[in-house]
Amino acid sequence: MARRTALFDLHRSLGARMVDFGGWDMPLQYGSQLAEHHAVRRAAGVFDVSHMGVVDLDGARVRPFLERLLANDVGRLRLPGKLLYSCMLNETGGVIDDLLACFRAEDSFRLIVNAGTRDKDLAWIRGLAGEYGVAVTERTDLAILAVQGPEARARTVALLGPAEAAGALALPPFFARPIGGWFLSRTGYTGEDGFEVILPSDQAEGLFR
Repeated sequence: MARRTALFDLHRSLGARMVDFGGWDMPLQYGSQLAEHHAVRRAAGVFDVSHMGVVDLDGARVRPFLERLLANDVGRLRLPGKLLYSCMLNETGGVIDDLLACFRAEDSFRLIVNAGTRDKDLAWIRGLAGEYGVAVTERTDLAILAVQGPEARARTVALLGPAEAAGALALPPFFARPIGGWFLSRTGYTGEDGFEVILPSDQAEGLFR
């Protein structure tokens, strides 16, 4: 049976066309794909990407662990919240997955991994983590919504208090930070500006609507 995100029932009730994507029941479209495209290019759109995995890594040797795990140099990540796009490699240098790594503190990083390789990724990460004394936590309690488009940031911060909104608007591209109970990153895969919002699953519907 396919897995479901916290918004599955909402997607169905709103008439989304559901398809299997990497073992997950996901919304492919709401009505016209062209209209959805224009909404993201001209205003804003929201995408449920909760099928992607959030993996927290904690431990004194988390940096050397990631130096082994990833193709890119995590040593460049010195500012809290800085993100790195990289590939996770196997023992022969082959690519297991592409992902985002976020530096949170000297002993704490967060990875965002793809749905199709989520189980494989976790098995590989956990298989190596013990050697470095790194704790691996899959955050299945969280959802991820991508709000993308020219108006995406303004529409997202409208849901925050004044101080939190100011902090969100000050977030540079490819940085993330906790804001108002959310983990907000200025990233996305659409080519438009916007945020990816990691938040408790029970809050996802409020943001999506």
